[in-house]
Amino acid sequence: MNGRIITVAQQKGGSGKTTLVVNLACAMRARGLTVALIDTDPQGSLGRWFMERLDRQGDDPGLDFSTSSAWGASYEAGKLKRSFDIVLIDTPPKIDSDLRPALRVADLILVPVASSHVDLWATEGVLDLAQRERRDPLIVLNRTRPGTRLGAEIAAGIEELGVAVATAHLGNRVAFAQTLGQGQAVSDLPRSPARDEAEALVNEIMDRIGSKQGERVPA
Repeated sequence: MNGRIITVAQQKGGSGKTTLVVNLACAMRARGLTVALIDTDPQGSLGRWFMERLDRQGDDPGLDFSTSSAWGASYEAGKLKRSFDIVLIDTPPKIDSDLRPALRVADLILVPVASSHVDLWATEGVLDLAQRERRDPLIVLNRTRPGTRLGAEIAAGIEELGVAVATAHLGNRVAFAQTLGQGQAVSDLPRSPARDEAEALVNEIMDRIGSKQGERVPA
């Protein structure tokens, strides 16, 4: 059975794309799924995280990393999904024709939106490209601050976009940034609110990509 391809995209830099990719990858790997990471962002943050993890924890045959040009992402992902359960594509913070191959090949497009109006405004470009590629995106709220006026305004703005929003979200927690710099993810930590949030998001994503294909990916 071919694996599933998940592309994480957002026009604004600093929206938490790499943080989202890392935490999904590790949480899925902890469930026994094999995961391939593709970094198309020239900044290379995902690659630096992977090398840090490799230095600290050693090689894991079930967690693969490769880089690709934006145009080559569809080919690389298509090749990897024959060998891995999940392929996660981290994309650069820009919206142009280069991003379209990574969107076109995706079974699911995740669009992280942090608690700021700028992040919300930047989302429109990704959603427009996803629509052109006839893909249904899923917005993931990141660095949320429940109970704040800003949080309520962002939630209301997202609702007006008329696209699906994940019920699970990632809070504004130190653990996400701290573990990233150590080649880890929150799933490597003892039970915590951050780990619970990542697990809940993975549950939601696995249900979505399983039903989209008419079957569940084993978890």
